[in-house]
Amino acid sequence: MKKVLLITYYWPPAGGPGVQRWLKFVKYLPDFGIEPIVYCPDNPNYPITDASLVADVSSDLTVLKTPIREPYKWAQLFSKSKTANLSKGLISNQKKQSILEKLLLFVRGNFFIPDARVSWIRPSVLFLSDYITTHQIDTIVTTGPPHSLHLIGLQLKQNHAIKWVADFRDPWTQIGYHKKLMLSSFAQKKHKKLETVVLQTADEIVVTSFKTKTIFSELTTTPITVLTNGFDFEITNDSTLDSKFTLSHIGSLLAGRNPYMLWTVLSDLINESDEFASAFQLNLIGSVSTEVMDAIRIYGLENYISNIGYIPHNEVLEYQKKTQLLLLIEENSKETEYIIPGKLFEYMASKRPIIAIGPEVSDIEKILNQTGSGTYFRYDEAAALRTLLLEHFDAYQTQQLNVDSKGLEAYSRKSLTQQLAQKLLD
Repeated sequence: MKKVLLITYYWPPAGGPGVQRWLKFVKYLPDFGIEPIVYCPDNPNYPITDASLVADVSSDLTVLKTPIREPYKWAQLFSKSKTANLSKGLISNQKKQSILEKLLLFVRGNFFIPDARVSWIRPSVLFLSDYITTHQIDTIVTTGPPHSLHLIGLQLKQNHAIKWVADFRDPWTQIGYHKKLMLSSFAQKKHKKLETVVLQTADEIVVTSFKTKTIFSELTTTPITVLTNGFDFEITNDSTLDSKFTLSHIGSLLAGRNPYMLWTVLSDLINESDEFASAFQLNLIGSVSTEVMDAIRIYGLENYISNIGYIPHNEVLEYQKKTQLLLLIEENSKETEYIIPGKLFEYMASKRPIIAIGPEVSDIEKILNQTGSGTYFRYDEAAALRTLLLEHFDAYQTQQLNVDSKGLEAYSRKSLTQQLAQKLLD
């Protein structure tokens, strides 16, 4: 089989969304004539771990590891909680940031370019150069963020006659948190320069959304392929649903993902209807920012919240399948128009109605409409959201709350891996 070297930071036991994409690609690539070889850090500082994901790693897989110096470990000496939040992307509203938090953001943004894993570039290039030569590797893949890994690919491409595929799970300078890093003009220019060089030097670029392809197409003539994230479980309709009228959000609720219109609608429905109030429950599964919890308390919703926190991925799937409604929230900003959260596809395969709230323009709405998996709302559509919630509540009361989605198999991990394999084999 053709050997392909994958360079990734996130690998089991890493948890969260960053690990899922390539864990599943690596799982299915051998079915399409490709032997993946994984290179990852030996001693990473993962903000979230999930030992259950190790079960998806084949015992036959070659996994190469080298040590990495993690600045977040040193930053914990100043504040463990603020460092943990920063590594998870939980950045407080600027007005609420302490002096220490502002300092950590400034150092992260201006002294670690493109990111906190920049010190891993040089030792990785030295190690992998020998491996590529010895084992006659002719194709490599880098996946970011962290975008330091693309700089590893850049140097390997410059030093060896290899094909380089750069996979962007998120954009680089257009990502929402980028402008929150207190970047100097020098740092901003350096990010832009590095991004442009990577995009122009790679042989193939893979992105997770159509809008990311659009913005990258303005920066390079390199071929760009959209391969969304997906789901990796059997689609069924036989789950036992919650007895309560549950609305469940899976994943991080950052400060920017704080839809006051939703809290207003829920608060009004609870105050107007004892029946709704006695049945309703909001499940929050994952990291939740202080700003979101403060808003929930302000609107009097704290007694209707089950704040579950992070749980293993296999347990997440069970919550998705038994909840009455699934909630997806994206920040109302230009930058998040480029994001299709990976959980969207697992939401769809769970066969529960989805309520999504996001920016004016989004690929999320396009996919929901194409598959009939749910309804998309903008931040100024409170009246329409209220109407739909009442319709869903009526259907719940008569045990008729279902979704008739279609075309989901196109987003299965195996189907997506087949498309990736064609790119790697060309």
